[in-house]
Amino acid sequence: MTTVPGNDPRSSFAPVLEPARRSGSIFLVLLVAGAVVAAAVAFMTLGRSQAQPYILGLLALLAMVGLFTLFAFAAGIVRFADRHAEDPITRPIADHAFDGLAVTDPRGHVVYANATYLALTGASGASDVRPVERVFIGNPDVSEAVFRLLKAAREGKRQQEEVRVAGVDSSHGRWLRMRVRPLGTGKRETKFAVWSIADITRDRERQEDVFQELQHAIEYLDHAPCGFFSVNATGELVYVNATLANWLDYDLAEIGSGGLKIADIVSGDGASLLTSITPEPGEVKTEVFDIDLRMRSGKTMPVRLYHKLAFGADGAPGASRTLVINRARDDHGDPQRVAEVRFMRFFDHTPMAIATVDKAGSIVRANARFAKLTQSLSSSGGGNKSIFAVVSERERGELVAAINKATEGQGDIPPVEAMLDSAKERWGQFFVTSVEQDARDAEVAIVYLLETTEKRTLEANFAQSQKMQAVGQLAGGIAHDFNNVLSAIMMANDFLLNAHKPTDPSFQDIIQIKQNATRAATLVRQLLAFSRRQTLRPQVLDMGDALSDLTMLLKRLIGEKVKLDFVHGRDLWPVKVDVSQFEQVIVNLAVNARDAMPDGGKLTIRTANVSANDAERLQHKGMPAADYVQIEVSDTGTGIPADILDKIFEPFFSTKEVGKGTGLGLSTVYGIVKQTGGFVYVDSVANQGTVFRIFLPRYYPEAEKVPEIAVTSSAAADASTAKPRAPDLTGQGTILLVEDEDGLRSLNARGLRSRGYTVMEAANGLEAMELIDQEQGAIDLVVSDVVMPEMDGPTLLVEMRKRNPDLKIIFVSGYAEDAFEKSLPENQQFNFLPKPFTLSQLVAAVKETMTISS
Repeated sequence: MTTVPGNDPRSSFAPVLEPARRSGSIFLVLLVAGAVVAAAVAFMTLGRSQAQPYILGLLALLAMVGLFTLFAFAAGIVRFADRHAEDPITRPIADHAFDGLAVTDPRGHVVYANATYLALTGASGASDVRPVERVFIGNPDVSEAVFRLLKAAREGKRQQEEVRVAGVDSSHGRWLRMRVRPLGTGKRETKFAVWSIADITRDRERQEDVFQELQHAIEYLDHAPCGFFSVNATGELVYVNATLANWLDYDLAEIGSGGLKIADIVSGDGASLLTSITPEPGEVKTEVFDIDLRMRSGKTMPVRLYHKLAFGADGAPGASRTLVINRARDDHGDPQRVAEVRFMRFFDHTPMAIATVDKAGSIVRANARFAKLTQSLSSSGGGNKSIFAVVSERERGELVAAINKATEGQGDIPPVEAMLDSAKERWGQFFVTSVEQDARDAEVAIVYLLETTEKRTLEANFAQSQKMQAVGQLAGGIAHDFNNVLSAIMMANDFLLNAHKPTDPSFQDIIQIKQNATRAATLVRQLLAFSRRQTLRPQVLDMGDALSDLTMLLKRLIGEKVKLDFVHGRDLWPVKVDVSQFEQVIVNLAVNARDAMPDGGKLTIRTANVSANDAERLQHKGMPAADYVQIEVSDTGTGIPADILDKIFEPFFSTKEVGKGTGLGLSTVYGIVKQTGGFVYVDSVANQGTVFRIFLPRYYPEAEKVPEIAVTSSAAADASTAKPRAPDLTGQGTILLVEDEDGLRSLNARGLRSRGYTVMEAANGLEAMELIDQEQGAIDLVVSDVVMPEMDGPTLLVEMRKRNPDLKIIFVSGYAEDAFEKSLPENQQFNFLPKPFTLSQLVAAVKETMTISS
């Protein structure tokens, strides 16, 4: 495309397609009007009959003039005057505009073009004016842009394109901005389109110059002797110059890809200092920090940061700009600066939070640890500069008193331990020391802060553990003694039942005694479960099948108002638990859930596998990373108040009314799960429900070890799980009965004698050894208590096996079996019968042991 030379191309051309101006005259209008009036007066002077032909002739003449005028207007010979074209303001603006303007009709023909358009399109005159697409036809650099403009013009849309057009000299060119828009707006839009072309070559050249200068500035900034970086409001690095990247051993391309945060390059808690600046809406602040930067290799480098941060009108921090000076390179020649750098590194990297305050308690200076600690608090995190805002409002008095003592110059100020102002319960210990006051210095005290939350938690947990252990020992001791009493009661009750017929008036009273003794035995088992001293009979099972077997029982327990829903995980791993004890766990949780939903609700039991990685992500306290099977019991009940959530597993703790609970349900759950090697956790929200999560360790068959102590009888321990036996429980043989409780020993001996056995009695291990020596080992079975004076059961077993290695023995005890098996030598076999037991359980265990061993 060629343009006409000249400083102002508009001066060479006049606007084209300008309509001819039509002039009118008022004289002619008056002349025509006068002629019509004169004719009318003349017709009036004539008579009506004489004037009628003339009137008809005049009307015919006027009709012919009007008809020819209509034909002329339709043919375009006559046009009405365009009032807008005569506008003395709008028309000159378009004619002399700096941008080339053209108007095209729906067929694409130019109906108007100003002088600038003619000059920019290279038109030689008004007859040579062309639309835009014809001007740039055949130019591949412009054709695509013109096509998009034409498409927008046809669709009545606005479009803008910037193109570069080569000039006469192939080494130069021009930049043109072309626009198109429909003519008119709103309802007045027409099918005409307005095109504009502007020469923006100079603007482009200025932009390129600015870009080149910017490139030079960036190149200089990248290789400056100082480091620079910029951080956005989220803490991500958005710019790092080459110098700083080289110091930190990072690649610039790697930093530019994103993902690197300020905490990744600042050592320790130094990043907290950069975000601890107090916000001032609309203000720009610059702070100076002496901190350490962390290199990619992990090494540190002491630097001084000039951190510039701008805050918006709402106080929100914007992007920061930071200048980094490597103090390690510049301060070797100045011992004072070296000492200053070393002190600041010590000050910022100490694990103790340190701050200096003035008389009012305002923080004058603080290290990185203090900034990080206070940012996590509710009040100080918002930029509060008062040391008192760190402490909970109700406990600020002691800290205020300590600061006042420091202001007065007092020494040996006792430390202050107070609750921190945080959403969670956190504690801190404040050490306040006074400093020598200077008129030029506002600092009056140094405050050292140690967070003691973890220490207090450990102390509370240890105290709770000690209390639970003491209660467990007490419960176990009570259970052992109580089991002896219950054994005697249950044994005597069996004798009474054998001596009375169902028709006897006393028979129902004896049954009542038996039922209450059984309830008491259940209570003792719960105590042993809590103290983890009960005897477990674990077996490998599928948790999904075990829970499915409980469906009918649980539905009867929870009633019709509560909906029971099972959600089983797929391919559950096997676990090894005592089936009856685990059923007790689920039953206890279901009953508690039912009581928490008096108006009905939903009880959901879910099972799932939890891998070691998932267990580690859960971060449950005390639970190591391993494979578990999770059983989740959730309800939609009233929930557990937060203030008692830590006490629910304690024995005899209950929120139910007196007489409606023993307080041993959840303690039994806790004891059974723990003794099985699992873990139990609870989450509860008031009026929303409670969730108990039980984690049982996955069972690996290849890890199963052969037990050192073989127990041959497990069925006799519980009548409810006993194998079907022959009704004949009589037998023959000599039994040595060792029991330190005289009453219980006599009842047991009486029961065994009633079944045909010969019974020898001993009050302790020493007497038992004497009887064995007297009989020269001619004893078929020994039934012995475990805990006895002078010689306990395990010691008796060892001594008896020295005389007769094949001697059969049954231990009976109120303690769990594993409470004493560790004191036995390896490969010793025995049977175990837990107290309390009935007469039928005792004789069944005796006969089974003698039959299997014979």
